[in-house]
Amino acid sequence: MTERSVTHLQNLLEVILQALPVGIVVHDDLGRCILANAATQQLGTKATRDLPRAALTHPDGVVVEPVGERMMEVQVRSVKVDEEVYTLTSLVDFTHHHRLQRDLINRAYIDALTGLPNRTMFEQSVEELVARAGRTDRFALAFIDLDNFKHINDYYSHAAGDAVLRRVSDRIRGALRASDMLARVGGDEFVLLLNPVTDRAATFAAITEISERLKQPCFIDGHEIFASASIGVSLFPDHGATYEILRCRADNAMYQVKGGVKGGVSLFDETMSHAATARMAVEQRLRLAIRDRRFCCAFQPKVDMRTHTVLGVEVLLRWRDEHGTIHTPGNFIGLAIELGLINEITLQVLSETIRSIPVIDDIFGTGVSISLNIAAKQACDVPFMTQFCDTLGKTGMASRFVLELTEEAFFTKGLFQREVLPCIRAVGARVSIDNFGVGYSSLAALAEITADELKIDRSFITDIHKRPRSQILLRAIESLGLALGMSVVAEGVETHEEVAYLLGATQIRCAQGYYFAKPMLIDQIDSTNERISAPRGIYQQRQISSGRAYETRKSALR
Repeated sequence: MTERSVTHLQNLLEVILQALPVGIVVHDDLGRCILANAATQQLGTKATRDLPRAALTHPDGVVVEPVGERMMEVQVRSVKVDEEVYTLTSLVDFTHHHRLQRDLINRAYIDALTGLPNRTMFEQSVEELVARAGRTDRFALAFIDLDNFKHINDYYSHAAGDAVLRRVSDRIRGALRASDMLARVGGDEFVLLLNPVTDRAATFAAITEISERLKQPCFIDGHEIFASASIGVSLFPDHGATYEILRCRADNAMYQVKGGVKGGVSLFDETMSHAATARMAVEQRLRLAIRDRRFCCAFQPKVDMRTHTVLGVEVLLRWRDEHGTIHTPGNFIGLAIELGLINEITLQVLSETIRSIPVIDDIFGTGVSISLNIAAKQACDVPFMTQFCDTLGKTGMASRFVLELTEEAFFTKGLFQREVLPCIRAVGARVSIDNFGVGYSSLAALAEITADELKIDRSFITDIHKRPRSQILLRAIESLGLALGMSVVAEGVETHEEVAYLLGATQIRCAQGYYFAKPMLIDQIDSTNERISAPRGIYQQRQISSGRAYETRKSALR
């Protein structure tokens, strides 16, 4: 190779070296920098000065180190030229990849809304704590579930709900030690690790203090919002030696609170485990009942107290279990709502009701209204209610249906009135306020309701002839309903004295209750039934007159 060629090659290598986006640095065996390309010089002199130290620490290796505001991947190698040893270092800007990696870690382990650890990070931390725990180590796990959080979202807004969640996390963190850990594991669920703990009394006191903090009002967007939490606590190692067992038992204790007075604290005990096992058994049976379509309908008439004419019929949910036993909703409806099974159950009830219309007409009278119950939680579930109304509309008889909802559904700010009610009206169905008087109605909210019917709760009707104060309230509710253009129905009428009072002292004419007829399944209503004495005779007369038609349809419904 000629001298000119060598010079050209040296110049070419120099140009390439300076053009490389990767920093290249060469140090001699005394640690002096003898070469640094343009990319390295952009990093500053401090970077090149510190590189030999990295070379000694990680010879022939790769490290990621901060250089100024950037993260650099530093690769160090020793090279030998003419018996002299040099250190060759390359630097690659790793900042973007480092930030991306950090973001991915945050997404995997950090809750975006609150900045708290998420379920994955919390589980791993507790599992590591359990793995290295000594014989005397003790800690507590608390499961925290906000009470009625959905109402905050529905009434105020989801933005307000998010603000409440952040406020809750801040309040809990304010009561913790550096060794404790709080995580958000669900929409309105948190788990708390108290580590270490000394005894049950001290642990219970610490959790109770947190509970009291959470009961203080939150001032958000000009609103004073109250939020409480039901908290269940388990202890390591008393209640379990794994994270999963401890979490389940804290969860069991939390449900013990939910089943009583919400907003409290409960420490796990073994009786809760038995209750949880029983609850899981019922849950499994409910799921099987949905699969096997074991939910059926009972029917109870609404009667004109003056003429004993059947004006309508209410469809009441029943569960015929695998043993043939009939269960009323009080035994399972709360769990079905909690588990998110209620929508499918309601659609099954609607399907059976539609199939039963010919029998309803035969027994109760052609064209009588048909009332169906909708849970408050369902009433604000726009996708479900849209599906429900579509199914109702396809029958061509939607105008016969009355959807009964409790007061709670009407007072979720705007959602039901704005999105669901128009859907119900569009198919021609009517709306009833069920169990009126036991909810949280205000006169202002009631004035905004556009319902067709108001059903007065049986707590106002029972022994009404003996209760002067209840009589005053009853007349006030009646007047209010009539003034707002709603028909008024008395629920739970059971005695002749109650009927006599309603007829003599009020304008209420429509009533429902055991005095007229108990709820009955289709296959229990038979023309051979013993005749019901007056004034319930009209119900029995229709039953008898339609006996033959009923028998031909009953087999088709089974």
